[in-house]
Amino acid sequence: MITGMATQNSLHLARRMASLEPSATLAMAAKASALAASGVHVIDLSVGEPDFPTPAHICAAAEAAIRAGKTKYTPAAGIPDLRKAVAADASRRTGLAVTPAQVVVSNGAKHALHNVFMALLDEGDEVIVPAPYWVSYGELIKLSGAKPVLLETSIADDFKLRPEAFRAALTPKTRMLLLCSPSNPTGVVYTPDELRALADIAIEADLAVIADEIYDQLVFDGRQSPSFPTLRPGLADRTVVVAGVSKTYSMTGWRIGWTISPEPLAKAIGNLQSQETSNPCSVSQHAALAALTGPQDCVADMCRAFQKRRDLVAKTLSALPGVRLPEIGGAFYAFFDIQEPLARAQSRGIATSAAWCEALLEQEHVALVAGSAFGAEGHVRMSFAAAEEKLTDGLARIARFLAR
Repeated sequence: MITGMATQNSLHLARRMASLEPSATLAMAAKASALAASGVHVIDLSVGEPDFPTPAHICAAAEAAIRAGKTKYTPAAGIPDLRKAVAADASRRTGLAVTPAQVVVSNGAKHALHNVFMALLDEGDEVIVPAPYWVSYGELIKLSGAKPVLLETSIADDFKLRPEAFRAALTPKTRMLLLCSPSNPTGVVYTPDELRALADIAIEADLAVIADEIYDQLVFDGRQSPSFPTLRPGLADRTVVVAGVSKTYSMTGWRIGWTISPEPLAKAIGNLQSQETSNPCSVSQHAALAALTGPQDCVADMCRAFQKRRDLVAKTLSALPGVRLPEIGGAFYAFFDIQEPLARAQSRGIATSAAWCEALLEQEHVALVAGSAFGAEGHVRMSFAAAEEKLTDGLARIARFLAR
């Protein structure tokens, strides 16, 4: 008799789910929130999210869009005006002639990355990813059926991929190079010459390049963050730039990111997105349009605040015994080496960066993210997208924990 009831063994997870790891940053943030909910004063420096409110003119544009009834489906790749604004902004800042047809607007930069991997990678393809890397890169690549090839870098090189290591990792299955500059999690910024050396190898090996440039306007000390496809002739034909409004305009929850790619690939990505999610949020698209076309003083103001916080964090961490960190040129992260403190903590049963972070949260109520989540055991990531008072308090607690 058919009862309509599923048996206990009906729902077998697909094999791809067996190796899928949850986001370590969100997991630590959840632990910090749970501890705070119990009444503990927690300093949460785990998630990379600007603490500034979304600028008022952007919120006003969203409110106006709602009042005007802009709450229906839009074209899957984004409203024409936003795609035009993304293209114009990229053209103005990079000097490349970017067209709206090259732009696909997605539900955040993470979704944009997923689209690219699904559109370009086949089963067994290899993607070279320098480590430390953002926690979702490897998982998104694996979901596409491809293999992330994680290349260790050194703090002595500011965690930058050396050309000789890149070349040595190439195999007949290598299909793609994935770079993030300014970097999450390290905050380092590649120089134009450093990127050109990698670009030459990518061209020689006929690789696609994914340039995650989500932090490209958050750079310090007068630096420039060059857009990868500008570095050599022909690079634009093999490069996909991933960016969005989340970090630059403090719009993480609005979920608007995009890709800029050659038109045939952009069309394919648009087709894929039309089947998977349809359009990004209509109201958020109008807010993003206001962000790109409105006053930009808010970006400069936030960047100055991040640089001031960087100065505080870098100076304080560098003075702590046994702690090392690279030069932080952009974004809002400090990725520091705790191998010496870990060696001392082994007598207390703390042998990994994850255990170190758990103990720090338990004893001093500061939430950081273990370096192992980014492919670099023995390190820790701290976000300084927080008010100076909060950072000062958090740093004092970290120093007390290390002293203990």
